[in-house]
Amino acid sequence: MDNTHISLLETVDNFLWGYAVLPILILLGTYLTCKSQFIQIRRFPHIVKTFFKILTEKHDGSGVHPIKTFFTCIGGCMGISNVVAVCTATQIGGPGALFWVWITALIGMIIKYSEVYLGMRYRVSDGKGGFRGGPMYFLQTVYKKHWIPKISCLLLCFYGVEIYQFSVVTEMISTNFEVNKALLALVLIGLIIVISRKGVDQVGRIASVCIPFFIISYLLMSGWVFIQNIHVLPSIFNLIMSSAFTGHAAIGAFAGSTIIMTASQGMRRSCYSGDVAIGYASVIHSETREICPEKQASLTILEVFLDSFVICTTSVMLILITDVWNDPIEATFLVQKALGTYFPGMQVFMPLFLLAVGFTTIISYFCAGIKCAEYLSPTFGRKVYYLYAFCSLFGFIFLPSSQALAFLSIAAACLLLLNLYGIYVLRQEILFHLPTPRDTRNNRNHIDTSTTIPLEQK
Repeated sequence: MDNTHISLLETVDNFLWGYAVLPILILLGTYLTCKSQFIQIRRFPHIVKTFFKILTEKHDGSGVHPIKTFFTCIGGCMGISNVVAVCTATQIGGPGALFWVWITALIGMIIKYSEVYLGMRYRVSDGKGGFRGGPMYFLQTVYKKHWIPKISCLLLCFYGVEIYQFSVVTEMISTNFEVNKALLALVLIGLIIVISRKGVDQVGRIASVCIPFFIISYLLMSGWVFIQNIHVLPSIFNLIMSSAFTGHAAIGAFAGSTIIMTASQGMRRSCYSGDVAIGYASVIHSETREICPEKQASLTILEVFLDSFVICTTSVMLILITDVWNDPIEATFLVQKALGTYFPGMQVFMPLFLLAVGFTTIISYFCAGIKCAEYLSPTFGRKVYYLYAFCSLFGFIFLPSSQALAFLSIAAACLLLLNLYGIYVLRQEILFHLPTPRDTRNNRNHIDTSTTIPLEQK
């Protein structure tokens, strides 16, 4: 890919996010937040209690256990995007990008709730004891042109092949352990295809083991760094807030940014990391056994909180506190350098760490992509998808990871525009009442799985 194509890719990416997605996301997110009476803040303790209650619940019937869909989704969110992509936003947009990550997370909670709610409301039976749902189903009600939902589905197929995180994983391992990159890529691609064939249920099992370890180990190390530098935290927060509304001047090898660039960088990486309105979460959560849309959708608020307010914030604070954020190095190695100043062996721990969490993300998205490919072509979709995945995953490892991120970012922007309009049109169908233990399953808002339309009759 020559410099002209790279420049064009970045120009399109910046335009879509800076002048199209950003204002629509803020307006719709603010509207839904007001309509729900700030449910993501007001009922957050109840949502946490719901999560722990689901952990001990036994669910009978069709579909995947709700907690497995939760861990599959959060496995797709938490990973390299929280550690590397969000640092890219800080390098380009400055420290103020973190403020816009917070804003996007706050309004993104309710947007993600809405898309998962609609995914469950319009899901269908697959005729094999499970369910299928996602934006391609509820968008059929929104757009008169039937090819538009298929475009959304096709974009999700592209997005489901996580070329950026795959590129980062192969780069980290091959650089730190001096492993042949091409051979490593072939082995990892084989593992992705084998594991993804087991579906969401298997991915949920893997994510439920990897993700808690990821959160605990990363937060413990980061917490130690914060304690050692507690005296500089006030100045760091002041830098974040001032940069959020002024951009930042040129530092080191990086050009300065405007407020539009700072805001768009923070918002696009937050949407990418938290999977806000992209559609992936809607596809995965629709496979749940849970029949109450509000209950299942409420779990997404916890997902975004852990993703953006906890992990993304931790990553950015690490590189700001240690002052490595303006070093002229690849964002892939920023957190490794920051932690390396306090802990030995980071050149071994970080590659293995990113392999574990990145691989979980890759197979989680891959499962959603397969569902979309089978929606487009039940007969040949899976085979074509495997071929595309092999070519794109293997091909992008020889290009800078920033180019893979730009490609996915453009696909995400297009998906957001299609899905945000769909959520707006169907906004009156979205209910924000979170069920209490006294609520029964006979509530009219619950999905009766016995009458769900089989996929082949849809």
